[in-house]
Amino acid sequence: MRKYLFIYKSEVMSNLQYIFNLLVGFISYLILIFIFLNLWNYMYDDPTQVINGYTKNQMIWYVIITEILWMTVGGRKLCKKICDDVKGGNIAYNMNKPYSYIGYALSSHLGGCTIKAFMFTILGMITGFVFIGEFPQLTILSCIMILITAILATVINTLLIIFIGLISFFIEDANPFYWVYSKFILVLGTIFPIEYFPSIMQPILTYSPIYVVSYGPAKLFVDFSWEKCLFIIIAQIAYIIIAYLLCRLLYKKGVKRLNVNGG
Repeated sequence: MRKYLFIYKSEVMSNLQYIFNLLVGFISYLILIFIFLNLWNYMYDDPTQVINGYTKNQMIWYVIITEILWMTVGGRKLCKKICDDVKGGNIAYNMNKPYSYIGYALSSHLGGCTIKAFMFTILGMITGFVFIGEFPQLTILSCIMILITAILATVINTLLIIFIGLISFFIEDANPFYWVYSKFILVLGTIFPIEYFPSIMQPILTYSPIYVVSYGPAKLFVDFSWEKCLFIIIAQIAYIIIAYLLCRLLYKKGVKRLNVNGG
């Protein structure tokens, strides 16, 4: 565990040198929020109007939180790196290291996510307050629980992207799979909450990654309840275990495939 913590800390220190690049990325974040602000202003004639259980302010905060979670991960870069490691043979070099490649990829990427999460959260809260003028009514304890779910969501998202990247062991390029996954999360989990979709789709989305990587933390932020918080955390823990086991299984099969083929 200590070696993964060292990898994490090293990545944090490395990313501190590129704060300006993160601020530039915030421009696209502001553009998205501005677009959705106008969308909700069009849909909600009355700010107190409730559509599918959400007021206009709740919907704006929901999109702000889901966008923070999404932009924090930056999964395209991670998936490409893993694909390049597999295709270029660098992954064979990592096999001889005294740590797991999955653990290395996870801890290294989370180090980069930490700085982005800190920056985007501060800037996102400022943006939300400027647009809306108020924060949701939350206690210190509920904020801590939301933070925990956000961290777990980032870990799950990272593990799922690692899994997609490891598919490169068996196909030429796994990046198209990440494109499909990213659009799935972005369209169905970031722009609208689960309650906005047809009732026949809601149970499916509840058991999909959308529930644990984007919907859960954002839902708790705009409408916190201890019952839902407990359910979300249990679902996230289950997803982490399953995603990690799938990554290990795919990695072992991929390594065995390399050894058989003389890689």
